[in-house]
Amino acid sequence: MEPKQLSQELRQGKNPDMSRRRAIIGLSMLGGSMGQIVTLYQTGVVSHLPSLPVPLFDADRVDASNYAYSRFNSPDGPIMMLNYALTAWLASAGGLDRARRNPLLPIAMGIKILIDSGVSLELAREEWSENKAFCDYCQVATVCSVASLVLAIPEVLTAVRTLLGRRNKNNASSSTQL
Repeated sequence: MEPKQLSQELRQGKNPDMSRRRAIIGLSMLGGSMGQIVTLYQTGVVSHLPSLPVPLFDADRVDASNYAYSRFNSPDGPIMMLNYALTAWLASAGGLDRARRNPLLPIAMGIKILIDSGVSLELAREEWSENKAFCDYCQVATVCSVASLVLAIPEVLTAVRTLLGRRNKNNASSSTQL
């Protein structure tokens, strides 16, 4: 697709899939913002993260715990930022009718978001198990992942149907040539 057409379709195109993709992009930006906030605390830029006044939440304790620094010799905040940036990229790749023109894009996005949702839920379980508290910011990001999964399903199904339809047409063409 020409860059000019892609720009127009992404910015001004209207269809239900594009509306859902824009919502996924917005949720990804929100999830990434949560990672930015956590990163500021985990790297000493800020010394305190406010939490909801509910006993279940204690961002300072969770985000300073061994759990939060146990992967890749790094705090987990920057990993959250990268993760949500990749999701936003997959949601923004391709034009208005990408499920039919390039079905692998929405399928890749759907698989990524499905994995993200599962990982986010598992990390929430680990957060609670190790700290008996949740990080408010991390749980906002978890909700973003699960909501994105729900939003991605219609376009992913269209893409899968497109691929299966192509495969069935190719198989029919092959058998008629024999």
